[in-house]
Amino acid sequence: MKQFWRKIISGGCGPLDDPAEAPSVAAAFTAAVKADVYHESIVAEGGAGWALARRGLEKSLRIIWLAGRRPAATGPFKGPISQVRLPVGQAEILEVTPTAAAAAALRQALPWTAPQLVAGRPSIGLGDRLGLATPGHVRAVRGTGYVPMLAQQSIREMTRTRRSAQEVVDDATWGAFQAGWRDGFGADADHLKTPEDIDLCAAAGFTFFTIDPGDYVDNDAATASPDELSAKFEALPWPALETTAADTRRAYADVREDLAGETLAFDEVTLHRAGAKYGYAVAHTAEMYRHLVARLGEGNFELEVSVDETDTPTSPAEHYYVAKELARMGVRWVSLAPRFVGRFEKGVDYIGDLAELERTFVPHMAITERFGGYKISLHSGSDKFGVYAMAARHGGRRVHVKTAGTSYLEALRVIAEKEIRLFREILDFARCRYEADKASYLVSANLHRVPISCVLADWHLAPLLNQFDARQALHVTYGSVLAAEGGKRFREPLLAALKTHEEAYAQALEKHIGRHLAPFIGK
Repeated sequence: MKQFWRKIISGGCGPLDDPAEAPSVAAAFTAAVKADVYHESIVAEGGAGWALARRGLEKSLRIIWLAGRRPAATGPFKGPISQVRLPVGQAEILEVTPTAAAAAALRQALPWTAPQLVAGRPSIGLGDRLGLATPGHVRAVRGTGYVPMLAQQSIREMTRTRRSAQEVVDDATWGAFQAGWRDGFGADADHLKTPEDIDLCAAAGFTFFTIDPGDYVDNDAATASPDELSAKFEALPWPALETTAADTRRAYADVREDLAGETLAFDEVTLHRAGAKYGYAVAHTAEMYRHLVARLGEGNFELEVSVDETDTPTSPAEHYYVAKELARMGVRWVSLAPRFVGRFEKGVDYIGDLAELERTFVPHMAITERFGGYKISLHSGSDKFGVYAMAARHGGRRVHVKTAGTSYLEALRVIAEKEIRLFREILDFARCRYEADKASYLVSANLHRVPISCVLADWHLAPLLNQFDARQALHVTYGSVLAAEGGKRFREPLLAALKTHEEAYAQALEKHIGRHLAPFIGK
């Protein structure tokens, strides 16, 4: 404790210089505040010591300083102050409830608890639908060199979980602080469709914006005749695309690209098909990008383009067209999510021909190199264990795997092991909701293969999380589960149970997300 106290009163900053000191410092903090202190959170900054503490199921920020010398950095924080006698001297401790205002103040005082721009580093998307997964996510990425998107949520997910954009960012802030994660994290506002979506997430502090122009993709172009394609191409919104049909034809007439051994060229039909399918989507993406620039300023955010939730695969020629047109219009992006061949269904492994996926994946990676080396993003990327080795082999650290619902499923696994009655109720409720809730997801679970809970012994419950049909049914019904009876039926007891079994949940996430990263870090 003496070394850390000297750091505090001398105005030093950073975590404990000697990790071996952590138990004694945590013990002193715990005795002083009469609450359990997370030793990973302990840090000195601005003449004070900072830590997160837990009493029962409730957490609070504790800030300690030399008695009578309250540091200016603690000014924005409100709460009761108590006098304590430590082995090293008299001190004062401020207790702060983790409100939105406190989270905002913490991000100012400890900048590493705020989202950052992360494009230059290998990354993984880690959606957290419950607001409790960050400590486990941090355990999974610590020491890998990967930067996590700890705050990653789509408008659809926020609507269904009844969480605000600000709550998503704030939960990541508190989780990063608890885990002592000082290596940076991103905040991905996923699948944004309107400027209003952008404004909502920008105000909350998101740094990474995934534009989803899927509503503007013409899926019929995939099977249209040459004459139909020509008509569609001529009818594109050329003023919004800042060019003309004739100029576009000239721009692609001489394109000859070697894509990892395959030659890409644009005959008239190929160009017309790419333009007809994605022209409106390009125009919409450019519009959204310019709205972001006006809102946040050039260089103050990162952009991903996602066309994965569409009916037909994105061919290399179509990917090339999208990239070339966005670049021509001055759009700057850091990753792109094509619609790949096969089925990237929610919560389960890849369904399709892996050899065909690999054959098309290689040209997609080659196109990213042609236009600046942006990342390829694997949406619905969780649990695609059959794909990761191939993706790592060809894309390495330029592959961004995006996960979301899989961390919710790991939460349910903990519930199935620790709170059996609650899990049985959630399972039966999910079975009743599946047919309605699956409408906006790519899933193929058959409810006839999902048993009702009363026919299962207790030890058969957790293994359901490994079974294809049950896994998908539980995955896509999260919104209904969390919203049932205003959150009182399942949400409140679910969150209370996960807080009670916090260590079990963190361990489950460390193991599960670790499996996703293993092929990319050579394990």
